[in-house]
Amino acid sequence: MEPDFYDIRIIDTRASSIVLDNDEIKETSHSFIRGASVRALVGGAWGLVTTESPDGLREALKEAVRLAKAAGEREKKGRIELAPIKKPLVRDLPTIRKNPEDVDIEEKMELVREISGSAQKPGVSSVRTVYSESEVSVEYSNSDGVRGCYTLPRIGFSITAVAHENGDYQAARESRFAVSGFELFDREDPLVIASETADIAKSLLGARSARGGLMPVILDPELAGVFIHEAVGHAAEADHVLEGYSVFEGRLNTMVGSPLITVCDDPTIHEYGYYPFDDEGAEPRKTVVIENGLLRSYLHNRETAGRLGGVSCNARADGSSRPIVRMSNTYIDKGESTFEEMLEEIECGVYLIGSRGGQVDPGDGIFQFNAERGYLIEDHELKTLLKDVSLSGDILEMLNEVVAVGSDLKMHSGQCGKAGQVVPVSDGAPHVLVKRAIVGGSG
Repeated sequence: MEPDFYDIRIIDTRASSIVLDNDEIKETSHSFIRGASVRALVGGAWGLVTTESPDGLREALKEAVRLAKAAGEREKKGRIELAPIKKPLVRDLPTIRKNPEDVDIEEKMELVREISGSAQKPGVSSVRTVYSESEVSVEYSNSDGVRGCYTLPRIGFSITAVAHENGDYQAARESRFAVSGFELFDREDPLVIASETADIAKSLLGARSARGGLMPVILDPELAGVFIHEAVGHAAEADHVLEGYSVFEGRLNTMVGSPLITVCDDPTIHEYGYYPFDDEGAEPRKTVVIENGLLRSYLHNRETAGRLGGVSCNARADGSSRPIVRMSNTYIDKGESTFEEMLEEIECGVYLIGSRGGQVDPGDGIFQFNAERGYLIEDHELKTLLKDVSLSGDILEMLNEVVAVGSDLKMHSGQCGKAGQVVPVSDGAPHVLVKRAIVGGSG
């Protein structure tokens, strides 16, 4: 039986990592993984087969067709129509100046030790340093005649410092990951970053616990970026919309936030979530999700774009897993305000800095994020350092309470998990002033 559509991805991955706890090497690893993913569409169902041997693709395709046919007979879904895509033109790949493979392992281990040493200060009881690098080569083809291939490197490090005093433990973490070669360590000074991370952990030992309540807040670029990724980006993923699991369902071309808010997802910029084409072979493009408060678009793969209309360019897969709708580099576009102008608007409020994770329900529109630290704002000035401070509320209410957006857009790299898959992403924002938000604390 011939499928309605099929595609094949051949993936070669080389990855290395070094993990150092204080002065002890906990892990060094180096791996090579080669495999392929074959999808077939028959009527209203998909079949997926993964194999470690690209030599068996013909048999894998036959099995994928069989699985798709069996699934369709069980579930009896309507025919899936895929949105058309253009053949990708692989261009503007990042320039790699120092191939990590040309750097000796001993030099890498020495760098990791130096990073760790910069954070080992009096009062700091524990330091964990992680170095990682990878290179992924992808070869894509489908039954529509779309072909493409690329090789992409990623590299970076993280540093976590824990300070301890009189039974109180406080942690700080910083990282830098990029689509780059070893020259990342020329652009960023890892020793300075490690030292500053340790200082933040130590300073939190003397910080005051926050007092909760409804008040004006300024979000720093990292926390504002996490909010826009977790609370807005996931709600804009079209598969969530189709599943009835998004506050943005049925809201296209309606106002969902302040006119000051514009949110974009852009896989073409050379941030950590960059890709030359997505995992369905679609050419990447910038998607304006929210434009001046107006919901303009969802994020799509070919199936969701076929059902809802829109452009497909956000199908991503973790290795040989099935491609699903995912973000890339998601950010609040810059505005015109300065941080000082935002402070002038607040007599009593809080400045929230950094992120320690949190929870979001994009269906109900409820979120809660933990900031790394904060400052009490009194009489338009930053005053007391705060710890144990959080931000919570309703996604749409939060978007509508934005009264100023800064011009200092900054991106942060990370990993995003969804449906058991993890992919590299970046999120970002300028400083953002929210007129009223729920601040949580234990003070």
